[in-house]
Amino acid sequence: MITVNNITLFFGTRKLFENVSFNIAGKDRIGLVGSNGAGKSTLLKIINKQIEPEEGIITSSKHTTIGYLPQEGVVFKGKTIFDEVLSAAGDIKKIEAEIKEIEDELNSTTDYTSDDYMDLIQNLSELQDIFNNLDGFKLQAKVEKLLKGLGFSKDDFHRLTDEFSGGWQMRIAIAKLLLINPSILLLDEPTNHLDIESLLWFEDYLKNYNGAILLISHDKNFLDNLTNKIVEISLGRVTLYTGNYQYYLNQKEERKILIENQFNNQQKYLKQQEKFIERFRYKASKAKAVQSRIKQLEKIDIVEIEDEENSVDFKFPPATHSGKVSLEIENLSKTYDGKRFVLEDLELIITRGEKIAFVGVNGAGKSTLVKMISGLEPITKGSIKLGYQVQIKFYSQNQADELDGNKTVLETLEASSTGETSKNLRSILGSFLFRGDDVFKLVKVLSGGEKSRLALAKMLVEPSNLLILDEPTNHLDMKSKEVLMNALKSYEGTVLVVSHDRQFLDGIVDKVIEVKNKRIKIYYGNCSEYITNSGVLNNVSLSSYNPDNLNSLELKKDQNKNKQETKNEKRLGKAVNEAPKQMSYNEKKNLKKELIPVRKNISDIEKELKNYETKMKKIEELLASPDFYKSDESKKVLNEYDQLKKDVEVCYKKWDIENEKLLKIETLIN
Repeated sequence: MITVNNITLFFGTRKLFENVSFNIAGKDRIGLVGSNGAGKSTLLKIINKQIEPEEGIITSSKHTTIGYLPQEGVVFKGKTIFDEVLSAAGDIKKIEAEIKEIEDELNSTTDYTSDDYMDLIQNLSELQDIFNNLDGFKLQAKVEKLLKGLGFSKDDFHRLTDEFSGGWQMRIAIAKLLLINPSILLLDEPTNHLDIESLLWFEDYLKNYNGAILLISHDKNFLDNLTNKIVEISLGRVTLYTGNYQYYLNQKEERKILIENQFNNQQKYLKQQEKFIERFRYKASKAKAVQSRIKQLEKIDIVEIEDEENSVDFKFPPATHSGKVSLEIENLSKTYDGKRFVLEDLELIITRGEKIAFVGVNGAGKSTLVKMISGLEPITKGSIKLGYQVQIKFYSQNQADELDGNKTVLETLEASSTGETSKNLRSILGSFLFRGDDVFKLVKVLSGGEKSRLALAKMLVEPSNLLILDEPTNHLDMKSKEVLMNALKSYEGTVLVVSHDRQFLDGIVDKVIEVKNKRIKIYYGNCSEYITNSGVLNNVSLSSYNPDNLNSLELKKDQNKNKQETKNEKRLGKAVNEAPKQMSYNEKKNLKKELIPVRKNISDIEKELKNYETKMKKIEELLASPDFYKSDESKKVLNEYDQLKKDVEVCYKKWDIENEKLLKIETLIN
C-alpha cells in the first residue's frame, strides 16, 4: 500500500537517513526500532507527509488512508468525549445528514409520481447503501465499545474532553483513529498512557485490525505479541527482519557477529592496500599498480559498525538499615470533597525487601495510594505507619518540576550521589540517554521527557531503603529500562512500583497488588502470572464484538476457509482431543495412506534444508577470506546469504508442521 523509496534527510550536517527504502503492505504489523535519536518518530512524520525529505518519495496506492498517532501533545477541547470521537467519522456523518435531508423532503412531498420524487428515492437508496457499507448504522455502538475498551466508563461519555488529563486525551485520539479505520496506522509510543487492562484490550484489537500497522514502542511484550516484521534504523539505513521483536534480537546478534567479521576483514584489506600505496606511491615502475589500487578502494562500500553504549552494571547505594516491617496500613480510606471514596478500608503489611507492583485501571487509585504512602497526599481516615528507620525515595512524572533549572545535568547528579556511585555518574547518565555534551546542558533547557529521566537517575543515586516508583519507564528506551530493571533486581531494599510494562514488572516483582473497586487484592508471583490468575484477560476479549470485522469480506473469507478445513484434519484433531476409541481396520488403512504424502513432504523439506545449508557453508567459507571484499559481487553474495537464512527458517517451520501431522497419525494408528 505504501512504498518508502530512497528517503534521505539531513539535520544540519548530520545524516539522519540515506537512501532508506521499504514497503508497508496488506496486514503488515511492523515494529520500527533503533537507538534514541535514530529518527524513528521523524520517519513516521515523513510517511504522514508532515516532513518533506531532501531526496526520495513516498508513494501509496489510490485508496490508501493513513491514521497517525503522535507520541504526545494531543489536546481536545469544547466537546463531550463521545462527540469528539464521533466527529472523526466526518464523511459518515455528512452522508447521514444528507439522508436525513432527503427523508425530510420526501415527507413534505405529495406528488409521488413526479420525476423529482423518483430522483429523491434513487439518491436515498444510493446514500443508504454507502452508509451501510461504511458501518454507519453501527457507528454509535462502535464508539461506545472503543471508549469502554480504552478504559472510559459510560459516565465519562458526556463529560467534556477539557476535564481529562494528557494520558486520557491520548486515549481519545486512539479511539478516533480506530473509529475511522484507516488503511495504515502509524503509532508513536501508543501504550505509554494505558493501564494493563486497556493495553491488553488495545493489543487484542490491533491483532484483529484489518489494515497495516507501523509502530514505535519500547514495550517488548507489545512488540512480541503484535509484530510480524521489524524495521531497524541504524547508521541512517534500515534493515528489515521478518518476525517479532524477540526474533529480531536473535537475528541481530547473529548479524552483528557477521558484520564485525566483515568489518575486521575489510579493515585488514584496506590497511594492506594503503600500505602498498604508501610504499610505492613515488616509484615510477609501480605508478600504474598504485593508481589501480586507489581506484579499487574508491569503489569499495565501507562496512560500518554502530557505536553501542557499553552496558552499565549500575547498582544502587547499599540500602540503609531498617526494621523488618517497612510499612503497615490500617483501615485506610481516601475521599475527595468528603463524598467520593477513591479507596476504602485498606489493610496491608509490607516487609523489608519485598518488590511489589501496584496495578489496576487508570483512576482506580494506584497513584493516590503510593502518594499517600510517600506522605505527598493527605489521608482521609486510618493510618500508614512506617517501620523503624524506613527512608522513602519517591519518583513520579512531576518530580521533574522540583529540579534546579540552573544546574547542569551532571551537577544535579553530583549533588545527590555518595560513595561508589559518585565515580560512575557519566556512565549512569549515559544509561538514561544523556550522552557526550548532553551532561553539561542546563536543566531548564531540557524537554519534559529529559527532565523525567534525570529526576529518575537523581533518585536512584540517593541512599534509601524504600523506593516508590510511579510509571518510571515512560520515557526510557529498551536499554535504559534494562539498566533500571537489573539495578532494581539487586537492590536490597523494598520496592513499590506502579507500571503497565509487563516485561519490566516480570523482571522485578514477586507480588502484585490490584487496586480495584476502592479495595486491594494481593496476587503472589510476577505480572504475567497476575494477568493469568486474575481473570483480567476475560475483560478484554474481543470475541463478542469486533467492530472492524463486522460484515467485512475478510471475515467471511476466514469463516469460509474454516468451514472448508479438510475432513482428515478435523478427524485427526478430534481424535487426539477426545478419549481414545478402537479404530476399525478400514479407518486405520485410510490413515496409513495419509502417512505417505506426509512422509514425502518431510523428506522433500529435509533435502531442501540440506541444499540451503550446503550453499550457506560455501558462502561462509568465502566470508572468512580477506580477499572476499575485493570482489564487486560481495554485496550480492551477502544478500544471498541473508535470503538463505530466511529460507532455512521457513523450511524449519514447514518441517515442524509436517512432523506434527505425522505424530498425530502415528498416535491414532498405534
